[in-house]
Amino acid sequence: MNTFIHLSILIGTFFLMEGVAWATHKYIMHGFLWNWHKSHHTPHDQFLEKNDLFAVVFSLPAILLIVIGFEIPSLALLKWVGFGITAYGVFYIIFHDIIVHRRIKIRFMARSRYMKRMIRAHKIHHKYLAKHGAEAFGFLYAPKKYDPHHQK
Repeated sequence: MNTFIHLSILIGTFFLMEGVAWATHKYIMHGFLWNWHKSHHTPHDQFLEKNDLFAVVFSLPAILLIVIGFEIPSLALLKWVGFGITAYGVFYIIFHDIIVHRRIKIRFMARSRYMKRMIRAHKIHHKYLAKHGAEAFGFLYAPKKYDPHHQK
């Protein structure tokens, strides 16, 4: 039973993180912390960008929850929330940084409709180089309107 509860918390947190990431991307990254995020919307040839500071900042709650979960027995379930946040971060790096932006050179061609839709949505997001006007703020979910085969 504990395994079911732990996995439910981890998976639930993972999926809730898409909403958190969407809101953070729209209202914080394209809001008052645009000075960090604009490095991601500007062409450059460096491996690291100022936008990578978000990965450091967003890892802190996960680390804190995992440590609290291990150190305080009455709050042990919090570590599973931290693991869910961490899992989302890992998927974000794989999808966003490696597959979409090719920050690590790999041979990958999107074949599934989901992957094609996600990549297209992200490319549409990046056609805007300014703070305002962007759309498609999700990282692991995009509405069907971004499907390459979607009829309007």
